Formats: sequence, C-alpha cells, structure tokens
Amino acid sequence: MRRVVRLMTVILPAACVLAAGGREEPKAMQIVSSCFKHQESIPARHTCDGADASPALAWSGAPAGTRSLALIVDDPDAPDPAAPRMTWVHWVLYNIPPDSSGLAEGVAPKDLPKGTLQGLNDWKRTGYGGPCPPAGRHRYFHKLYALDVVLPVLASPTKAALEGAMKGHVLAQAELVGTYQCAKRSGS
Repeated sequence: MRRVVRLMTVILPAACVLAAGGREEPKAMQIVSSCFKHQESIPARHTCDGADASPALAWSGAPAGTRSLALIVDDPDAPDPAAPRMTWVHWVLYNIPPDSSGLAEGVAPKDLPKGTLQGLNDWKRTGYGGPCPPAGRHRYFHKLYALDVVLPVLASPTKAALEGAMKGHVLAQAELVGTYQCAKRSGS
C-alpha cells in the first residue's frame, strides 16, 4: 500500500514570525508619534518657534521582564550640524510604568504616568524643552529603553547619570528621529 503525504505551506503576516518550537516571536519594541513620522520634520508647535509642547508619543512591544521604561530626547547635532560639538539633551524621563502606552501631546508633569520621574535637560530644568537649533537642520532622537528594574529615585539626574543607572539593565531600545530647523534662522 502506497501512502500519500501532502505538504502544506502556510504564509504568515510579516508581523508574525514563528520561532523554533512554533512559538510566536514578539514584535520588536517601537516608539512612534502622531505628530511627525520617523526622519521627518517636527511641527513648529513642539519647538521654540511655537508652543514648545511635547509631541504625542506612543510605544509598544516592551519585552517580557520589563519593569520600567526610560525616555531620553536629545540632539547630537549641537550647536551646528556642519560642525557638531555636543549632544543637547531635551527631555529625561525614567521609571515610566511598563504597562503605559505613551504620552499625550503637551503632557503636564502632573499627567505623566503614575511613578514616572523626571531628570534634568540641558537647560538645567526638568520637563520637555523643544527643538531650538541655532543653525541648520538638526536631528532629535526620542530613545525609549525597556529596563529590567525600577530605578531608585535619582534626584533629578542628568542624561549621563540616568544612563549610568541603566547600565546592565536595558532589555530593549526603540528610537524615533525627527528633524527641525528654526524658522527664525532658516532664511525663509
């Protein structure tokens, strides 16, 4: 007696990848904004040319074991993208609850997810400080980190102090980049 074996091909959606053993692999962590797309211009309302309101941010895909999230927004093109000399820090947040899914546009400190703490930006204050580049078009990196710990209270840490505290605890990272050139300085 002859046995017929049929092979079946299953096509999975791009977002669904099976790992060894048939388990579904989780999607990579990501951060997006409804205010601007990755690598595109940040609207003036989020800058010194406008209301200087933080953009809406949304995230997903934090890996299993995430105990807190941290967000750092910085500009590696300061003061001039033609001759950058430093990275200017615009926003430092940490101990964001892992079950949070983002921040509203123009979020006030009192409306941050419960437990979220703020660090110092390069204006030496807590909170969001929007793009205000003195020359040229700069890039603004919105970096989200999934951590395997809830960090201790760090007393308004700088970016460097937060990165030091996060060392060895980063499970995943996602990045959203926006660009901006000041209207006052762009010649148009």
